[in-house]
Amino acid sequence: MKVMTRVWPLLLMFNTGFAAEYRIETVVDGLSWPWAMAFLPGGDLLVTERSGNLRRVVNGEPEPEPVANLPEIYVAGQGGLMDIVLDPDFETSHRLYLSYSAGTRGDNALKVLSARLVANGLQDIEIIFTASPGKDTPNHFGARMAFMPDDTLLVTVGEGFNFREKAQTLDNHFGKVVRIHTDGSVPEDNPFLGRENALPEIWTYGHRNPQGLLVSANGTVWLHEHGPRGGDELNLISSGKNYGWPAITYGMDYSGAYVSPYTEAEGMEQPVVYWVPSIAPSGFCEYQGDIFPKWRGDLFVSALVEKSVRRLVMDGGNVESQETLFAEPGERIREVKSGPDGYIYLLTDSPEGKILRVSPTE
Repeated sequence: MKVMTRVWPLLLMFNTGFAAEYRIETVVDGLSWPWAMAFLPGGDLLVTERSGNLRRVVNGEPEPEPVANLPEIYVAGQGGLMDIVLDPDFETSHRLYLSYSAGTRGDNALKVLSARLVANGLQDIEIIFTASPGKDTPNHFGARMAFMPDDTLLVTVGEGFNFREKAQTLDNHFGKVVRIHTDGSVPEDNPFLGRENALPEIWTYGHRNPQGLLVSANGTVWLHEHGPRGGDELNLISSGKNYGWPAITYGMDYSGAYVSPYTEAEGMEQPVVYWVPSIAPSGFCEYQGDIFPKWRGDLFVSALVEKSVRRLVMDGGNVESQETLFAEPGERIREVKSGPDGYIYLLTDSPEGKILRVSPTE
């Protein structure tokens, strides 16, 4: 891997008429299918590679050796090493959380581990969640994580592609968002705790392949998920709610047939936004920096198929409008993050993936 810089300038006109310039720089390249990143205190960066490694970037340079002591990871299809989040008390505990696929072709599942980062290795590793049951497909893992204000951890689990009907039942983790404590135990106020034939970790259900999860600055929980052919969704997430897949959808099956003839049904939530055709939403962030003051409070959704980032202009809790940004490199964008320095960072979805930085032009 090497550090490099390539710049794409663009003049952007906001709806207000305000003209602002940004540029996109490649700051690191040579990453193997990068999936997620986390900013460490002091300026270092951790990047997950779906191909199975966790990379530490120090002073803009990737460490020559990956972070040590990761468990065995099942890398196939859409599976591998995926999300990373830091503990809210990371500066003291040095604890982080990783989501990854584990198992075999015939029996694999999403897992979440907790570990302490010590130098360039993991210690005190504990598996705190394993999706159940296992499956025989390497697709639709979900795998995004986010902390709620009460320090409970949300984890998205996809419906495994071939098991979509199970997203509507509560005796499995397919197509669910789960909520756990950081030791893996179940919060006492989870909505289905104590219900017969319901797994207690489940927080919401009726999802397809949710790969975007965000707890905003005001505590609102947002989630976006892949539809089939069309019907990608942005949802406002609340405890115990059913988000409809596959009983309702704005998308079609890949064969061109209906998944369902219905787009709404009693007891099932409607998306705040849906995209037809699909943009293939991947990463997600809320911008709260000072570098781009006109963007503060807006949501940013990275897109694989559209090879861009959608800026969702927010008016309070409502999406007022959208615009397409950061398409200049022509790359599939896996992740978008608002950095602690106020810049926006992107990961490209490629065997020669990059970290891109969006900054104002001078």
